[in-house]
Amino acid sequence: MTPAPLTGIRVLDLTSVVVGPACTLRLADYGAEVIKLESPEGDVLRTLGGPSPSGQHSGKYLAFNRNKRAICLDLKQDAARTAVQRILDRCDVLVSNIRPEALARLGLDAATARATRPRLIHCAITGFGPGGPYRGRPAYDTVIQAVGGVAGLFIRRDGVPRYVPLVMCDHVTGEITAGAIMAALFRRERTGEGAAIEVPMQETMAAFVLKEHLGPASFDPPLGPPGDARILEPNNQLIETADGWMTVTANTDTQVHGFLAAIGRPALIEDERFRSVAARFRNVAEWMSLRRTALKDRPTGHWVAAFAEADVPAAPCHTLEALVEDEQLCAVGLLRNEAHAQEGTIRTIRPTILEDGAPAEPGPPARLLGADTRAVLHETGYSAADIDALITTGAVHAPR
Repeated sequence: MTPAPLTGIRVLDLTSVVVGPACTLRLADYGAEVIKLESPEGDVLRTLGGPSPSGQHSGKYLAFNRNKRAICLDLKQDAARTAVQRILDRCDVLVSNIRPEALARLGLDAATARATRPRLIHCAITGFGPGGPYRGRPAYDTVIQAVGGVAGLFIRRDGVPRYVPLVMCDHVTGEITAGAIMAALFRRERTGEGAAIEVPMQETMAAFVLKEHLGPASFDPPLGPPGDARILEPNNQLIETADGWMTVTANTDTQVHGFLAAIGRPALIEDERFRSVAARFRNVAEWMSLRRTALKDRPTGHWVAAFAEADVPAAPCHTLEALVEDEQLCAVGLLRNEAHAQEGTIRTIRPTILEDGAPAEPGPPARLLGADTRAVLHETGYSAADIDALITTGAVHAPR
């Protein structure tokens, strides 16, 4: 088998919750050896993500931290900070979502860490970038959804701001960060030089929103207020059927013709309001209103089949319960059961990117807090007696 692209790359993971673990999970899926360092309290996601049989690995923690090694050090102690520096000496990448000031106090900021390790890729995920008044403030996904413009989009459509019920900003920023790290590793292959990377969450998500919605305000002078009128139209909602909800997206003229024929309104194909993309944009409220009210008399299954025959993009709207039973996901094996030493049988979500037609193996499940502390320290040159002494002082932690 061809080795995974990041085979041989070692990553020291100083991240927690979702944004950082999403990044390092992507690196692990590409073959990197990820060493996840936790404090004695553990990543808060171990319990914040909900209950588990053992109380040590929530379902959410399992999803974001599979295929990683687990070490536990108390970085408040000098001996632990010395140990982490020795571990870092053997790593290619350091990833953190610790606030910059705290990272500097640990001697793990980019300038300090790279002073003796010029090949190191140092990557910091922060809430807000340097040079602005928000620098150093704490940030979670909900904070970034608000100040990054995501939640405010709903004001234009629904009249009130809303959170997307998914830590979307964490996911997006984590994936973008993984890409930035891989680009830096590629450059290092050509130049021999490492890099100091910072990915600020607010700027990342604001750019994400504005690329979609700056629109008429892209010009000087502006041609209108920012915002894609189609996406922000109040009638642009999921469509109610006789037995549930579904989505239909008809953008091209051919798709619109198929949609109108399928709902029994072919005469509207020649309606001046709907005859072209430009006309439908000018009459977006009427077009979206027509779509929103057209499907109530038949069940979802009927409409999915009718639109499939007309080659119109459409799908049922899944609940979480329906999603895990979706026939496509079941057929491709997105979820599978495996044994976990502490939690019994768990459901694992496999990597979704296919290489030569197949996904990567998901790797071993998330590990007990400190499960690999002894092994990792031994690999850095600590003797068994030295490790026992560090455990006795509480500088490092390992399960019995």
